[in-house]
Amino acid sequence: MALDKYQIAQRISNELQDGYYVNLGIGIPTLVANYIPKGMNVVLQSENGLLGMGPFPFEGEEDADLINAGKQTITTLPGSAFFDSAMSFGMIRSGKVDLTVLGAMEVSENGDIANWKIPGKMVKGMGGAMDLVASAKNIIVAMMHTNPKGESKLLPECTLPLTGKRCVKKIVTELAVLELVNGSFKLLERAPGVSVEEIQQKTAGKLIVEGDIPEMSL
Repeated sequence: MALDKYQIAQRISNELQDGYYVNLGIGIPTLVANYIPKGMNVVLQSENGLLGMGPFPFEGEEDADLINAGKQTITTLPGSAFFDSAMSFGMIRSGKVDLTVLGAMEVSENGDIANWKIPGKMVKGMGGAMDLVASAKNIIVAMMHTNPKGESKLLPECTLPLTGKRCVKKIVTELAVLELVNGSFKLLERAPGVSVEEIQQKTAGKLIVEGDIPEMSL
């Protein structure tokens, strides 16, 4: 059974560590804020100038003045801080962010990422993604394994304009958890009920499968 977007976010929350400063990209990554393990001290950073984001607000409790970089309403935690985007990007560029979770349109077997533009389509711009992939200590991608046409998004080489090169460390999709190792996707875990054969079929890049692949723990 393939995971839904909430389960992908929940699985990624297992990668968090106490004391981490974390930036969550637009889309599935923002959902990770709702699954931070109880008792763990993780500080969420947003490019638009906020340190200390909490989970999404309940319906009817939204504050239109509190938004993340994707313009979604959010909550803040005690001790949170607000500042301008220049200071925010200073934090990012100086390597203060321990982990960045991003969505992607394509990832190559070398760890390249394309997540901001499809030629011929109107886009608002790259946002903070280029700074994040160039500066964060660890990049995890949260995305679907295939595009709407059913084509693999894990490729030998990206075909779309790149956001960053050789920067992705791990990928979590609805089918699998994969690590980037020596120019290959190494299969670490599979979604409950998903076969290794299905993952192989839907991965266009080089895939390493070693031994029995365990099911994900959510």
